Amino acid sequence: MFKDSFKYYKARQPAPDLKDVIDVHNSDNKNVRKITVFAADCQNDLSLYLGLKPVEGWSAFDFINIPGLLFIKNPFTPSGQRNWIVKCLKNYTKKPNILNIDAHGFLNDDKTWWDESFGAASKTDLLAKLRWATLGYHHNWDTKHYAENFKTEIPQDLKDLTSVFATALGFNKFNAEAAIINYYRMNSTLAGHTDHSEIYLEAPLFSVSFGQTAVFLIGGLKLEDPAHALLLRSGDVVVMSGNSRLRYHGVPRILYGDSAPWESNDQSLGECNDWKRAKSYISEARINLNIRQVLKPGQSAL
Repeated sequence: MFKDSFKYYKARQPAPDLKDVIDVHNSDNKNVRKITVFAADCQNDLSLYLGLKPVEGWSAFDFINIPGLLFIKNPFTPSGQRNWIVKCLKNYTKKPNILNIDAHGFLNDDKTWWDESFGAASKTDLLAKLRWATLGYHHNWDTKHYAENFKTEIPQDLKDLTSVFATALGFNKFNAEAAIINYYRMNSTLAGHTDHSEIYLEAPLFSVSFGQTAVFLIGGLKLEDPAHALLLRSGDVVVMSGNSRLRYHGVPRILYGDSAPWESNDQSLGECNDWKRAKSYISEARINLNIRQVLKPGQSAL
């Protein structure tokens, strides 16, 4: 059952055995099969500015025992990962986006989480307090609903990023309208849940990981159903579509990654101050970007 599996992988003493965790980066994995991605010239034009490798070089998979769950193995370049990590930490934590810490008065009106955490008089205790940010249609954590008077513009780069992913996987009409960014420390977890707040549940949900590695648990439509555990490394993209869209899922454990795919041998990339700060954060953290379509095709408002 999902709860039993979650408890097992969350346990500290004794630590769980990871032998049954599906690792798509293992070329001998029998739980997945390779699928075709669709590459077009316009996608590769977008990919360049989004920090993505050419689409025709991506490795994408589906899961034999989890219909509808799709996986793109790190399609980002090292500099692309750097840029997106900085965006998640510096850009997407600014107003008008909403943060979990807003209600606690930790930030002055003219200061951002980034400024306060990494500025001259840095408040390092704020680093661990940041847990989520919402963009576009803001998810209401109490009602689990969206509202037309509780939304802001979703960043164009997020719309473009999911457009490339969607087109490559054959979801040609996907429209990014809401995003939640989760910020995990090494002892963080995300309890099992389903994502059912969106009106148009036929649209896929895109989830992008950066930083340290996560054990991602996905079960069935009921908590009583068995669950599968997957390893998600920095840059990996998971797409919940079709039958998998409403399955229970969560993150019982964060692990230190066995590589740092944001690093590069290209000395021309250098290390600007923004990246130095982001790199220090990501060495002890994981970021998850998940993007959804809220409205039905052709619908302009709730």
